[in-house]
Amino acid sequence: MKRTNSRWLAAAAAASGLSVAAATHATDMVVVSWGGDYTKSQQLAYHEPYMKLHPDVKILNDDSASEALAKLRAMAEANNWSWDLVDMVASDAITACDEGVVRPVDHDKLLAPAPDGTPASKDFGDLIVSECFIPQIVYSTTFGYRKDLLKSAPKTIKDVFDLSKFPGKRALEKKPINNLEWALIADGVSPAKVYDVLSTEEGVARAFKKLDTIKSQVVWWTKGAQPVQLLADGEVVMASAYNGRLFAGIAEDKQPIGMLWDWQVFDLDGWVIPKGTRHLAEVEKYLRFATDTQRLADQAKYISYGPARKSSAPLVGKHATLGIDMAPHMPTAPANSKHTLLFNYEWWADHRDEMDERFNAWLAKS
Repeated sequence: MKRTNSRWLAAAAAASGLSVAAATHATDMVVVSWGGDYTKSQQLAYHEPYMKLHPDVKILNDDSASEALAKLRAMAEANNWSWDLVDMVASDAITACDEGVVRPVDHDKLLAPAPDGTPASKDFGDLIVSECFIPQIVYSTTFGYRKDLLKSAPKTIKDVFDLSKFPGKRALEKKPINNLEWALIADGVSPAKVYDVLSTEEGVARAFKKLDTIKSQVVWWTKGAQPVQLLADGEVVMASAYNGRLFAGIAEDKQPIGMLWDWQVFDLDGWVIPKGTRHLAEVEKYLRFATDTQRLADQAKYISYGPARKSSAPLVGKHATLGIDMAPHMPTAPANSKHTLLFNYEWWADHRDEMDERFNAWLAKS
């Protein structure tokens, strides 16, 4: 009986154009990202279309991207790999590549060219900041505020640190990145000199001294969905957040939130392949699909992050369900980018561990 069933299964699979393995076993590919609206945008723009084309593949989402570097280090130490593809900010990707916990790639061999034949390396240009990093989006971390809970709208980054004029709790991400830069700018340092100042002991001390002025009023967040929820619940009056999350809160959820774009911090986000990925061939096929010109433009239908390919920008149109033009909501829109700080990937790759230690020690102080 078992032999008969096996023959029947093989015949059925052959008739449908599938192998027995494909008919009975799906490839479970674990993809790590940030959760919330961002993962939703990936699900709609990349994951679901890919699984429709490849029904033998199942993409499993893991929302652990905020802890990705530490977990990849632990996996490498144990030589026990449970992730296949990881969404990571550029500075962490540089570190992960330098430490050998993610794989280098040949961008032009792995990724699709632009529709006009331009090689991927030229289409992404200088956004390829590491041989292991495959760019997806340009995003910014900026501030949202509750329009109905403040007497006047904050206009500059200095207002975030002004508890007298703008009383109430603030939400900040629980890490030194961006917070140290904003503290120095609010304290009068020229944005062009921020990383020079941070490279000195006096500059680091100055940044933490400025953060001390609001520390008692800060709620710390660790997941991308949290700051917008804190704003929506009225637990804070201002919050640093990813611009796409704020867009979702304002445009989709109709929350009474305003945007403060002053000295938004531009950053890059993209893919890295863990050194021990279990499904390398499938990951490479997926990446070629998910990072092509159309797919990156498609993601902008669901969230206000700029696609990393030059060829994708002209294809950015209207929101998939709201029908609004997405271009004015991008961090790169002229009205939004008058005061923009370019995140220094190399500086943070070199100083991240040291600054994390300093930041955690500062947090522990009463």
